[in-house]
Amino acid sequence: MLNLWLAAAADIAAISILVFAVYFRRHFRRDLVLAYVSLNVGIMAVTMLLSGNDAGLGLGLGLFGILSIIRLRSDTLTQEEVAYYFMSLAIGLINGLHPDPFWFSPAVSAALVIVMFFADHPRFAAGTRRQTVTLDAAYPVEQQLHAALGVLLNARILRTVVLELDTVRDLTVVDVRFRCAPFCAVGPAAGPRSTRLLFERERIKR
Repeated sequence: MLNLWLAAAADIAAISILVFAVYFRRHFRRDLVLAYVSLNVGIMAVTMLLSGNDAGLGLGLGLFGILSIIRLRSDTLTQEEVAYYFMSLAIGLINGLHPDPFWFSPAVSAALVIVMFFADHPRFAAGTRRQTVTLDAAYPVEQQLHAALGVLLNARILRTVVLELDTVRDLTVVDVRFRCAPFCAVGPAAGPRSTRLLFERERIKR
């Protein structure tokens, strides 16, 4: 019984810190706060009720998998949000099982929250970004593509994945990972007019 109450308290504390103090302060999606908390508490409650026998435990683990599939197919989540989603489920499952000794569930819950705090810290790789860019020019040569993106984004290009290359419509869609310079032109600042002017100059050079 002591394990049960300590695990329940540890789960509430861990999910509260993870969602309200870490996730929401960094990503600001209120709808996912509700999803993370409800799924965490729900999976913990179901696992606690079913952990008394082997069949119940298997059913609880199956429920964990079903909830994961349904949630991930129902909305578009970023990779960061997927990480928080699975961490919320993992914390709920660990505390729902509340294994011996009594300190194990609280310790693991605290460790998972600490891992997420540092892994998703804003200072970690702060200058490295990823963006999908549509260019109004066809760039079949990687070196030319990197040079054009470097000028457009004012950044050091780390890796590119070409999603679409259309030489008829003169179009390139690329997934680019880059490290920003001090004044990095990302998003609205690099508008259509500036893009057209840039690639007119690139065509003249070629």
